[in-house]
Amino acid sequence: MIVKTKRYQGLFLLFLVILFITFVLNVSIGSVRIPFFETCRILGRHLTDSVAGAIIWKIRLPRVLSTLFCGGYLAIGGLLLQVFFRNPIVGPFILGISSGATLMVALVMLAGLSVGLLSIHPFFLSLAAFSGALAVMVVILLVASRVKNVITLLIIGLMTGYVCHAVTSILIAFAEKEKVKGFVLWQMGSFSGFSWQEFYLVLLLGLPLVIGAYLMSKQLNAFLLGEDYAKSMGVNIKVFRFLIVIFSSALAGLVTAFAGPVAFIGLAVPHMARLTFGTSDNKLLIPAVVLFGAVVTALCDLVARTMFSPVELPISAITSFIGAPIVIALLLKRRVAI
Repeated sequence: MIVKTKRYQGLFLLFLVILFITFVLNVSIGSVRIPFFETCRILGRHLTDSVAGAIIWKIRLPRVLSTLFCGGYLAIGGLLLQVFFRNPIVGPFILGISSGATLMVALVMLAGLSVGLLSIHPFFLSLAAFSGALAVMVVILLVASRVKNVITLLIIGLMTGYVCHAVTSILIAFAEKEKVKGFVLWQMGSFSGFSWQEFYLVLLLGLPLVIGAYLMSKQLNAFLLGEDYAKSMGVNIKVFRFLIVIFSSALAGLVTAFAGPVAFIGLAVPHMARLTFGTSDNKLLIPAVVLFGAVVTALCDLVARTMFSPVELPISAITSFIGAPIVIALLLKRRVAI
């Protein structure tokens, strides 16, 4: 037991170091390269009077912090749903949350529901996306209160997503070409344009949900052994299911609202954490997936904005290219069937 504890502490320390390095790389590297020690000096002294200082404090820092937190949120959402459905291929968007957000943005951008505005403010799009995610979440919660079978709930979520996608496709077919181009760019997902105001909003809305998920660690561990066992341990299954759905959906909807659809993180990161730490104890896995999600998402964002700079690649494309081989390699190395 002592050996395992030391191993877990060592792994957490290692990934905290990796997280710090990733953070500094994201702040330093870009179309304007800023030396490592200069970056540390600007951050340490809060210098904003130079060009480099303005770039770091007004553009890169809110972006990288938002990327780290959003990556952690998606990973937590994926872990919660994988425990809930006992299914390794479930991610935070499987219940149609992303499709609902996309549909509402399509209504604003393509169908002209922008209340006569000549230009659509990014914050207005974020509000539209979150309202769409929230609407689908309410539908799923209403269904969850009536359906006892989690597989049935999963199928209903998938069907809801398909319906939203169908309506979105119809809107695209009738929209003007210029509007379609803007909508497609939003659909690709990106962390560009994050301001301090948006970061604070993401932090304040998402952090209580992460803390709430961690406080449910004991119930999650009991649920892994079956509903009957969880009931015998005093878990209120109805309330538990409600909280899992609302936490995972809200986290996914929050990220989609501000960054657009970001694929793969919620699906792959829980596997990576589970295989690396060699445990199913959610008390360890929840902080682990937060670290993993933050690191993987930040690295993918770094690649997306620097590989073909000044052209920025879609974040979802990079997360898929980088994440899929990592998961496959971990599975083959450990030879573990999840």
